[in-house]
Amino acid sequence: MPERVYLNDVGPRDGLQNQPKHLSVEERLELIEALRAAGLEQIEIGAFVSPKAVPAMAGSDQIAHALKHGEASYSALIPNRRGYDLATAAGVKTVAMVVYGSDAMAEKNVGMSSAEAEAATLDMLLQSKSDGIEVIATIAVAFVCPFAGPTDPAIVHGLAQRCLAAGAARVVIADTIGAANPAQVTALMEGLVEDNGADKLACHFHDTRALGMANVYAALQAGIRHFDASIGGLGGCPFAPGASGNIATEDAAMMLQSIGYDTGIDLNKLLAASDLAERLTGTAPGGRSKPWLGPYLDKGQVI
Repeated sequence: MPERVYLNDVGPRDGLQNQPKHLSVEERLELIEALRAAGLEQIEIGAFVSPKAVPAMAGSDQIAHALKHGEASYSALIPNRRGYDLATAAGVKTVAMVVYGSDAMAEKNVGMSSAEAEAATLDMLLQSKSDGIEVIATIAVAFVCPFAGPTDPAIVHGLAQRCLAAGAARVVIADTIGAANPAQVTALMEGLVEDNGADKLACHFHDTRALGMANVYAALQAGIRHFDASIGGLGGCPFAPGASGNIATEDAAMMLQSIGYDTGIDLNKLLAASDLAERLTGTAPGGRSKPWLGPYLDKGQVI
C-alpha cells in the first residue's frame, strides 16, 4: 500500500487573511465544503482574532458553528486565551497557536516578545489537557525573519522540544516568508526528526522564490509526512513583508501522488476547488500545475 502523506489546507485562513476582497461567511463555507469534498481531511477554517486587526477573519465563530465536525478535522488559529475561549465556545476541537523564532516577528505580529508568546502557548497547552482540546504549535520564521535575519536552528529545536513536552499534538516548522532552500530544510528537519521523531512534526512552506515544492521534497526525504498547503496558492502574512502565497494544495497533491504517495485527495475535485478559490477571490494564482492538469479536467478525465 502507498505510504500516506497528510495535507492540511490552510487556504480558508492563511490564504484569505491578506486578500483585498473579504469573503462572506457563506463564501468561506462554500470553499471549505469544496475542499472537504475533494478529500481534504484537515482544514484550517479561520482565526479567532480581532476583526479590526484581521477583518477577513470576522465571522469565524459562525463558520465553526455551521460545520459538521465529524466530517474532517477542522482547526482555527488563536492568538491568546480570549481567542481560545471563543474558539472552544464555537465548537472548535483543534486550535493552532504561533510561537516565534525571533522577538522582532513576535512584536510585529502579536505585540509580545517571543518568550511571552511561548508562555501563552504553553499556558493554552496546559488548559487544553483538561478541556480535551488539541493544540498545534507553529514555529513562525523558523528559517529567516524579515526583520532579524536568519534564525538560529538551536532556537527552533528548543521551541519544538518544549511545545511537544507540554503536549502539543504537532509542531509545524514554518518558512513564513519563503526564504529557505532545500539544503537548509534537510539540515533542520533531519535534526528535528532525530530528536523528536517525525510523527508530530509538520512543515509550512511559501513559494516566494519558487522553491516551495523543492522544500516539500527535502522535508519528505527527511521523514516528514504532514504539510500545510493552500488551495490556489493563496496566502501571505499581513505582518511579514515578502511573504507571498503558500505552496498550492493542487501542486503538493499532484507531486506527492505522482511519486507514489497516497494523499486521499481527488485531484479532479481539488482543481474544481482551486477554480472556486480563483473565482471567489479574483486573486488566487492557482497552482503551477494547473495549466498542465486543467485539460484533463476539461475533458472529464480522471487524473
